[in-house]
Amino acid sequence: ALSNCVNSGITNVAVLTQYQPRSLNEHIGIGKPWDLDRAHGGVRIFQPYQSRRGERGAWQEGNADAVRFFLDYVVEQEADHVLILPGDHIYKMDYSALADFHAAHAADVTLGVRTVNPHDVHRFGMVTLDDETHVADFEEKPARSRSTLASMGIYLFRRDVLLERLSDSREQHDFGRDVVPNLLSAHQVHAFTFHGFWDDVGTIQSYWEANMALLAETPPLDLYDPEWVIHTRSEERPAAFVGAGARVDGNLLCDGCRVDGSVSRSVISPGVYVAPNAVVRDSIVMNDSVIAAGAVVERAIIDKQVTVGAHAYVGYGDDHTPNQRMPQRLNTGISLIGKRTCVPPNIKIGRNVEIGPDLQANAFPAHTVPSGTSIL
Repeated sequence: ALSNCVNSGITNVAVLTQYQPRSLNEHIGIGKPWDLDRAHGGVRIFQPYQSRRGERGAWQEGNADAVRFFLDYVVEQEADHVLILPGDHIYKMDYSALADFHAAHAADVTLGVRTVNPHDVHRFGMVTLDDETHVADFEEKPARSRSTLASMGIYLFRRDVLLERLSDSREQHDFGRDVVPNLLSAHQVHAFTFHGFWDDVGTIQSYWEANMALLAETPPLDLYDPEWVIHTRSEERPAAFVGAGARVDGNLLCDGCRVDGSVSRSVISPGVYVAPNAVVRDSIVMNDSVIAAGAVVERAIIDKQVTVGAHAYVGYGDDHTPNQRMPQRLNTGISLIGKRTCVPPNIKIGRNVEIGPDLQANAFPAHTVPSGTSIL
């Protein structure tokens, strides 16, 4: 979203965070990779806070509640419109086209929408139109819907409409569930249809699929488009190194990684080391992790600075028992290893397993972590 903003000429951005924000705060920093380190405008990162001593309820209860918490910031800005964006979606959009559409239809609110598979309507806010663009109905995450137009979580508001709505009612916590449906009867709400690649990576499976999609011969999201550069925080590292005995096939290998083992259909992040005779398949391995000699990682997401010990096996066996702690989120065979955890040598970790962060070898059982279990 930050790259879309700067590529669209938007340089006054507030990022609203809440749950465990430290990693995101460190990633964005002062916004230099996006040219947002500015005295006027630029990027600002906001967290919930108590406005007076003893106050309770500072925890934000939805995206509208988060914006309401910082309405004073919105009031201080000189802009006539406010663009609300989700932080967990992957797409490339020129927001100036959305703004032109908004102005041409004299809209109070414009939603970004996209056609989705009818089987996925339960994941999205579904939009029904009564003409080509005018929104007649909005239903948040229905079990079934006649519409296939899903809200992308993108809302362009006239500033006065946003301030009025969020100031008048503190019971409306979510834009999709509460705010937008209550605007339909008295305001001009229109839908801007987006036809490019878009993915909501708010689930483990969708996050994994979005990364795997980058490995296609012609990926749906072009990371190398010079006309729409994807900016991010990066470090100067040497080029990726593939050893003489390594085998690599269909991967995304980032700067600073070293592969002496076998890697196929995987995303290997900066600083990762895959040792001789180690195997990584259908996985995402994040920065500075080590896959030791003889280890196997299959259909897994490995967080930063993880060590998978020699001859350990992550994603072992054919037992796809859903995770007991979160069966609705972890049920497709993907296993998760948390940041800075050390997986002991020779252990077998099944599928749909959740391993927490900062764990040492003594936190694991002697031989096997069964499918569907968690170690936190």
